[in-house]
Amino acid sequence: MQRGVAERAGRLRGLFRELYHKQTPRAVRFRYAVIVIDLLIIGFFIVAPWVRAASPLAFLLIDYLVAFLLAADLAARAMAYGRLVDWLKRPIVWVDAFVLLTLLAPMWFFSLGFLRVVRLWTLFHSNFFWETVGRRYDETRWEDVFKTAATLVTFIFIVTGFVYTSFVGRAEGLATYLDALYFTVSTLTTTGFGDVTLPGTWGKLLSIVIMTTGITLFVRLAQALIRPAKVRFPCPQCGLVRHDPDAVHCKACGLLLNIPNED
Repeated sequence: MQRGVAERAGRLRGLFRELYHKQTPRAVRFRYAVIVIDLLIIGFFIVAPWVRAASPLAFLLIDYLVAFLLAADLAARAMAYGRLVDWLKRPIVWVDAFVLLTLLAPMWFFSLGFLRVVRLWTLFHSNFFWETVGRRYDETRWEDVFKTAATLVTFIFIVTGFVYTSFVGRAEGLATYLDALYFTVSTLTTTGFGDVTLPGTWGKLLSIVIMTTGITLFVRLAQALIRPAKVRFPCPQCGLVRHDPDAVHCKACGLLLNIPNED
């Protein structure tokens, strides 16, 4: 009996390894479906404050459905990975585990529920995404653009959630989640209309953090958009990865390069 259980577990592990890591037509279709579900889950995280205010029961039902899907995905990924210990060392796993915890106890952790949108960042920074949907742009400038944009959007919604849970009802003009989002964007862009301000020392410090971090993220996004395109080719001698498309020698060590033509 134990042998039969072990064989079934081995077949299941082999199936998950195929679905998550191989390039068979079935695996590609599966990964497309997982990414679509991930995007729907992220959309739910973003609109969750409005859903919870409109219908607490609907919010709980969707919340637990998302928890089930995320738990199933985590279990499948764990089985598909080579060694469980190595899998647990990945920061993305701990982010998803924390998101799952907030989903299982939404009333206890709702004040930190805005951290769930970090899953947007983990999705766009995962090899899983770039090997599937983004494979056409993998290892190109557009990968950097999408990753930087995902970081910016994630930052906006995390800060919005923090402002909403910490200052709603305490700051003039800050009564809804939309007010918090409006304050975050206007502060991040340094527009600062002044119709919504955060009170106290902590409010001022948070505004400073939003402005300085926002400027940095905008500059990084602009650099990713306008800087000259680079090709990725690890230098055999010094390890420099990015080179000009027509580079003959490595700029760091001067080694003669043999960058393959994309054509």
